[in-house]
Amino acid sequence: MAAKHEYLRKIVHICMGFFAFSLAYLSWEQAALLAAAALGHNLFLLPLYGGRQIFRGAAALRGHDPGIVLYPATVLVIVLIFRDQLEIAAAGWAYLAFGDGFATVFGMAAGRVTGKLPWNRDKSWAGLIGFALMGTPAACILYGFTAHLGWDLRWVLPVAVVGCILALLETLPLGLDDNLIVPIGGAALLFAALLIEPSLLVARSGEMLERLPWALGINLVLGFGALWMGSVDRSGLIHGAVLGTALWVFGGLPAFLMLFAFFLLASVATKTGYRIKVAEGTAQEKGGARGAPNAWANTGAGVLFALLAVGAAEPSPYLLAVVAAFATALSDTLGSEIGQAFGRRTFLITSFRPVPRGTDGAVSLEGTLAGIAGSLVLAAIAWSVGMISPLGIVIVGLAAFAGTTMESYLGALLERAKKINNEAQNFLNTLAGGLVAILLMSCFV
Repeated sequence: MAAKHEYLRKIVHICMGFFAFSLAYLSWEQAALLAAAALGHNLFLLPLYGGRQIFRGAAALRGHDPGIVLYPATVLVIVLIFRDQLEIAAAGWAYLAFGDGFATVFGMAAGRVTGKLPWNRDKSWAGLIGFALMGTPAACILYGFTAHLGWDLRWVLPVAVVGCILALLETLPLGLDDNLIVPIGGAALLFAALLIEPSLLVARSGEMLERLPWALGINLVLGFGALWMGSVDRSGLIHGAVLGTALWVFGGLPAFLMLFAFFLLASVATKTGYRIKVAEGTAQEKGGARGAPNAWANTGAGVLFALLAVGAAEPSPYLLAVVAAFATALSDTLGSEIGQAFGRRTFLITSFRPVPRGTDGAVSLEGTLAGIAGSLVLAAIAWSVGMISPLGIVIVGLAAFAGTTMESYLGALLERAKKINNEAQNFLNTLAGGLVAILLMSCFV
């Protein structure tokens, strides 16, 4: 009965995606109005007739299901954000309706046959394949149909690559509803991917191919070393090696040094005062070994900015963002780990009320100073290898502080309420750190 209930829910989820074809004929105002009407319907009218047949668990008793409300809400958001490029909104909708929808259908139908994913036992290989097989072509069709374009690799390839990346990201336990992260994240990634000049990628492809053997070999050696030392688990080794290789290929050895410095200093900070953290219940799980979600959370934004740098005519803003992303990750990690071990007084950032060490959203003087110092050390390393200018050190420090401050607010407001988990926060704050660095560079230069 439960399986039938979930199939019915996903059939509705998928069928709503066919309305995305209307974006080819609507103005953004009309599309936003219809999305708002759908949001109002799901909030107020759906619970009155048959809605409980597709609500999950406790939501059936409450009469409201957050996922069903988020579906039209996120469609409204991407229509408003990409009002001048509704084809991007259409692709984001396709990733949600057909990718996420068929991931569940495939997972339920064949998940036992293909087995569970090693980095998330709640997801299966069948679900990952279902997302990629159904969501990617659907997004390509809707993008081209909405933009009235013929098939061209210059836009098909970015749409397809983003679909495959989303298929993987959807399997990570990030603590966010898929109806939120898939359409908004997919549309944002696609917008970024379309900024890349294909001709520049082709021109630089030889250089990137030359880097590949070294990048892969060194990442595997370091990955197995980290596995032996207990700094990563098996999923962390695999995903970390893939992301580290991509970072080196796109950004060169200097960009990879940012990841290496972050990982080295973060691992030392995690082990520092570990007995104190264990005694107080604030220590990293699995002895501090980082897995696939940690790898994506701390490295994903840096890889994205490195890809933008290699495909951009003016790479310097994106190279600065690479440094800022890893500086933000390091600042956040040092702030948390040092603060949890040695912070004398910790305060909730939203109210400055004293709270125990390790509380989500808590900050301490010791942790804050350690985070600032770490971000400046990483920025200095980036300057020494020619990635940024002396002014860039200041920009990176400011951007990292902004990103970690945002992370603390997210922890206090959302993580404490179990609305988001630490990995999702880490990705958002590293992304924010990189974007703030680009913004500051545009102001100073």
